[in-house]
Amino acid sequence: MLKYWGVMWTFFYNFAQMKGKRTQSNYEALGTAPMEEECFSDSMKTKLLSFKANRAKIRYANTYRLESHNKFQDYLVRDKAQAILTNKLQQAKYDGVSSPSLCASISEEILKAVKELDFDRYKYVVSVLIVEKAGQAINVASRWVWDVQRDTWVSAKCETETFIALALVMACYYE
Repeated sequence: MLKYWGVMWTFFYNFAQMKGKRTQSNYEALGTAPMEEECFSDSMKTKLLSFKANRAKIRYANTYRLESHNKFQDYLVRDKAQAILTNKLQQAKYDGVSSPSLCASISEEILKAVKELDFDRYKYVVSVLIVEKAGQAINVASRWVWDVQRDTWVSAKCETETFIALALVMACYYE
């Protein structure tokens, strides 16, 4: 206990010495003078106070609602994704060099279209895969942890003479 009081006494003693050594105020260091109350007229003070009151942040009470008002409708998303895939890839030929950038642009467009549907409380993951037709088989697998009742996924496929394109849209519910 004596050790504690000795440490505290040393702290307060050092603090008092530092406080006495301070030679200039913040205003002197910056080269400015403090604003005085008399420089504002009554009308200016009223305007400033009303401006401050108008900028106050509105706080809403929590609704404790767990279900979304606008639930995810997979048939709408499937139709949008299918239309975008068909529109973008209808006349395209497979090119291994430009396929990654094409996948990225298609996935961004699908994501934008899904967000415009304005489903309440969902986050989305969009994955587009373009595979050349060369007589091979392909398996696509994904794993995730999610709520079976609320989370869902949609796939859309577009097939041409030279490639197959697959778009996956995962919709994850968040509270």
